[in-house]
Order: sequence, then structure tokens, then C-alpha cells
Amino acid sequence: MKKECIAMLLAGGQGSRLYALTANVAKPNMPFGGKYRIIDFPLSNCVNSGIDTVGVLTQYRPMKLNSYVGSGQAWDLDGDDGGVFILPPYMSAGEKGNWFSGTANAIYQNLDFIDEWDPEYVLILSGDHIYKMDYAKMLQEHKEKGAACTIAVIQVSLAEASRFGMMNLGEDGYICEFEEKPKHPKSDLASMGIYIFTWKTLRQALIDDDADPNSQYDFGKNIIPRLLNAGEKLWPYRFEGYWRDVGTISSLWDANMDMLTPELIGLYDPAWPILSRSPIRPPQVIGSEADIKHSIVTEGCIVEGSVFNSVLSNQVTVEKGATVEYSVLMPGAVVEEGAEVRFAIVGENARVCRGAKLGTVPDGTEEWGVATCGPDITIGAGAVVGPNAMLYNDVEGSK
Repeated sequence: MKKECIAMLLAGGQGSRLYALTANVAKPNMPFGGKYRIIDFPLSNCVNSGIDTVGVLTQYRPMKLNSYVGSGQAWDLDGDDGGVFILPPYMSAGEKGNWFSGTANAIYQNLDFIDEWDPEYVLILSGDHIYKMDYAKMLQEHKEKGAACTIAVIQVSLAEASRFGMMNLGEDGYICEFEEKPKHPKSDLASMGIYIFTWKTLRQALIDDDADPNSQYDFGKNIIPRLLNAGEKLWPYRFEGYWRDVGTISSLWDANMDMLTPELIGLYDPAWPILSRSPIRPPQVIGSEADIKHSIVTEGCIVEGSVFNSVLSNQVTVEKGATVEYSVLMPGAVVEEGAEVRFAIVGENARVCRGAKLGTVPDGTEEWGVATCGPDITIGAGAVVGPNAMLYNDVEGSK
């Protein structure tokens, strides 16, 4: 069945810079913003943009992510003539089988899947960004410019540019050079890791790249330079909305804090909903002594303590006398009576026991940083865990 454009969503990353939070779960399946998972954003963008066929390429800890995506019904991606398809690495007859060895190799290993839909264009997405984008507008610009590849770019400060792949433009406005994390950037246009390719051109580039023993099989490092060297037209699609790569603890915390300012992301726009496979939970309960200010409190929460400037996912409990400030509490987290959680991320089903302190800045110091408690961790009664901590294991209470 022929499609004009299909999407390939790269969702197999380990998310190593999130440390304990992704020790047992793929980054795209991370809870976000109280109600969502990170992968909800690109999947919702696809549906809202009219793209009804999405391949989700999984690799690291795929079981929970596969279960969450399921048939794609939550995003209206369960139609008869399209849908969402989980695409893990696999072994063909006579082969040993390999993990995806790079972003480009992940697409190369799924040539047969893409060929089955016979698309004119292929949209390549990352599964770990928070943003809203109309891919249909990007596709229209790609066609108008006659490009082999269109790369979504966002303007960043030159001080930040060394963290990104940077696009340098020629006088005609087309991309003439790609620099991966340059020390001395020549422009302020950063790649967002979102590409639209004319499939015929990309298909051949992937085949040629796979045959190159020196390749790293990466879009930014290999495919884009390969197309530039071949004289293909590459166009920058300028994006001006909200976008965050939530690949680090600080960026994940920042993006969750941004949720407290609804107009930043625009989650309440009925014309562009962010869909989610939300669990059915009972209503939230706010106790008579609770004090809540400038916070998100999701279904199933029981709050009897103080919650300020924080994001509480479903089924979080904050007991009497407990304080939560500038923190992100993931599903099932419990903060017991008298405990304090400040400037922290608390993983799923973790417990901060009676009188414990997480992320509190010690007296007489100026140290600050987001403290992180991994999923299913218990911080014992009276324990003190300071800023910048990264907890993989339980912490004993004070004696």
C-alpha cells in the first residue's frame, strides 16, 4: 500500500545520562509532566500532522515501552491502512543478528518495512524530545524546496551551540555544511534530530553507508555529510516553538518545571492535543490540612502535606507534615509524614520515609543540584540525602 509519508521513530536509546531513572526502562517510556510519557509527544505530533503510519524502533529495555504503545489505540494509530508498528532488532536467516549500531543503521535494518509502504518521503524522529510540531508544514516546505533532505533546526545561543549538530548555510539558504558539536560554531542553527528525506535518495544513501567499514552509521555524522558531498539539496526547516531534549537530569527537571507554565508548551490547545495512554485511577484527594501552590496534581494522588512548585504523577502520596518543593514525583511515589523533598526527582514507586530529607541543601553550604532517587528505592526514616545525589539503591535510615 503506497503512502506519501511514513514516520520512523527512534525509541531504542538507553538514556545513560538519566542514570538511575533509566536503569530498567527506555528513555521514551519515562513518565513526564504528571500525565504523560515522553513518547506521547512525537506520536501525538504524527497523528495531528496526518501521518498515520509509524514504525517505532526499540532496542534498550523494550518490554515496558512495547506494552505502553500496544496497538496504538490511545493515539488513534490502530487503523486498517496504517498504524503503529514495533520494530526491534532481528536476525535474518543465515545471519548472527546485531543490535542497531547507529541511528542510520536502525533505519537500514528496516528497509523492507519501509519498502512495504512504498513512501515518497520518510520522516525520521527521536523518541526523547518534548515539543509540538506540525510535520505536514515541514513536508510541504521540503517539497517546495526540492530537497533530498530537510532538517528541522532551532536557533540557540552560540554558548549552547557546542552541544548540538550545527547547520551552516550558503547564500542560497540551503545547508552547505554540518558540524557535530563544534568548539567554534559558525552559526546558531542547531539540528533538532528531526529529518524528512525523499525516500529514494535516503534508501541508496543507507545502502552505501552500510557498505562503508569506516562509518559510524549515524545520520548526523555520516548520512548528512554523505548527501552534502554528493551535491544533494539539504534545506533547514526553522522551528520557533517550544522544544526540549530531555536527555539529562537537569533538562528533564527543567522541562517538568516548564509544565507549570501552561502557555509554554500549549497543552490546553484543543486543536493539537497531546494524547496519552493514561491509567484509570480514582480522583485525587486533597486533605483538610494540605497546602498546594503552583503545582500539577494528577489522578489518584493523596495530598495531606505541603506541595509547592512541583509535578505529581498519578497515585503519589504526600502525608501530613511532609513538604515537597520544586520537585518531580513519578507514579506511585510516597513522601511520608515529616519528610522533605526539595529540588529533586523521585522515581516510580520510590518512598521517602518519615522525617527523611532529599535534596535539602545542608546548612552552611551553597551547593545546589537536582537530587535523583531511582524507581522502587526507599530512603529510610530520618536519612539525609543532599543535592546532586543519584540513588540506585536503598538508603538506610538514621539510628
